[in-house]
Amino acid sequence: MTETTATGGARMLAGRYSIGDYIGQGGMSTVYSGTDTKLGRKVAIKVMRANLAGDDQFRTRFRQEAQSASRLAHPSIVRVLDAGDDLIQTGEGPQRLPFIVMEYVDGQNLREIAAEERLSSAEACRVVDAVLSALEYSHRAGIVHRDIKPANIMITRGGQVKVMDFGIARAVSETSSTVQQTTAILGTAAYFSPEQAKGEPVDARTDLYSTGVLLYELLTGDVPFRGDTAVAVAYQHVSERPAPPSERDPSVTPELDRVILHALAKDRARRFQSASEFRDALRLAAGGVMPQLGAESEQTNVLFTAGDEGASESELALRRLSESGGATRSQSRPPVMWVWASILTVMAVIVAVVIWLMLLAPKTFTPSNTREVPALVNTEEAAALAALDELDLTGVVETEENDEIAEGLVIRTDPEAGARITTDMQVTLYVSSGPSGVEVPEFSLMSLKQYTAALEELGLEVGSVSKRNDPVEKKNAVLSVSPEVGTILDRGEAVELVVASGKVKIPDVTGQTVEAATQLLQPLRLAVNVVPDPNCPAAGATIIRQSLVGEQKRGSTVDIFYCSGLSGEED
Repeated sequence: MTETTATGGARMLAGRYSIGDYIGQGGMSTVYSGTDTKLGRKVAIKVMRANLAGDDQFRTRFRQEAQSASRLAHPSIVRVLDAGDDLIQTGEGPQRLPFIVMEYVDGQNLREIAAEERLSSAEACRVVDAVLSALEYSHRAGIVHRDIKPANIMITRGGQVKVMDFGIARAVSETSSTVQQTTAILGTAAYFSPEQAKGEPVDARTDLYSTGVLLYELLTGDVPFRGDTAVAVAYQHVSERPAPPSERDPSVTPELDRVILHALAKDRARRFQSASEFRDALRLAAGGVMPQLGAESEQTNVLFTAGDEGASESELALRRLSESGGATRSQSRPPVMWVWASILTVMAVIVAVVIWLMLLAPKTFTPSNTREVPALVNTEEAAALAALDELDLTGVVETEENDEIAEGLVIRTDPEAGARITTDMQVTLYVSSGPSGVEVPEFSLMSLKQYTAALEELGLEVGSVSKRNDPVEKKNAVLSVSPEVGTILDRGEAVELVVASGKVKIPDVTGQTVEAATQLLQPLRLAVNVVPDPNCPAAGATIIRQSLVGEQKRGSTVDIFYCSGLSGEED
């Protein structure tokens, strides 16, 4: 990928895009500022992670989706300008990595803004309104985003909202077979729709669910569901009802409660059917008007009836009971003798049943809904859940770091194996997330300063830093790391670096022929001037002296002189 121009050593992509400053790094890419040298405009360049490079299907899908996204022209959508792949220096040597060139947005993403300060209710509704306008446009163009989250929403310095990364999520998800693989690249399952969590086909309503999660987070400061792993969060999206936003923050109005919970319906047929429908309802709710959304989803745990906003189902049931005055007696109290006779008769029946069970029933009698917890230690998570399902038992997954049990295997269960429980009880599976630690990050196109910041952000330290001459990379560019990229380290461990010295070692080529000397110097990317010396007799056109030798600055100019014998011919 890297080329050295004649003017300043700027690194280029596809012979057109000059790579500028490092902006940030995510789960699937590294982002840089850059310049389109043909059109003279500033751009943002997103280089995909090296672990995606070996997948030809991903590269094909990525290019197709980038081309589709490039047709989107909307004020609230970050334009995709170009896409391709090029050779890039990575931890495993030069690799051909996909890249995407986008419109440069001068601002911050919504994740960074929300981390600094909670948005007001009015501002949150304004941002989501713009997101829904962008989605309405993309859905009409047949493009589903699939990864709506704060990190993919930019806010310019002037307050304009722009959604980015259209098409990338589809390229990732259609080349990733599991929730764990997809979320490892996309970064989070907190915004997954139930259909995404279950691996079902997605449509425009999937984006609307994720937008509902986004609005929930902006108004309350947190997402509806959290867990230790992507699988745990995905499970909640599929099976658990979200708490109304007003329970997290009482300042959230009943009108916004209703809109958000309608957007978070598990059944996509029960949530908003289009971005425009969601936006219209949001505008009404933001103005204090209760939108008419039809029958409430069975997943909503707030009843929006007149005078009952915020009351739980239990409170409403008790209220109705108190208003009705309870059951109406139809006759006077029976005589005391009749009461005692009834009590004695019931007790006799109970005693008879107990005696029958003790004497006639089998010794091993157990209720039909009782099950024995199977032995599941060292079983894969999916297999353990399937085993419980066969017994009509519900499994709940919790993850723990473990240095002995491999990732994805069950460490223990609660209740333990052999315990007898009823089918309405849950079995907690404690699944290993592997040893504690973090991966050594990718270093391609990073300077020593940038990579040091990346390591410190992960809790790792910089160990020894050695320098190596390199004719291509500029001074202090990271050339290699040890341990290699992807190695799991404990927090606090050190990574040793090798960086470019900014110099090359020029060999002594005196005595060599001009052709041989040129071949020796050419790989060093030097400017070589071959100069004839007429003051000595021609002797096979060998090099008699040179202007530079030994360690010199990268890109230096070296003059090599050879005997031409011209003065001897004139005499």
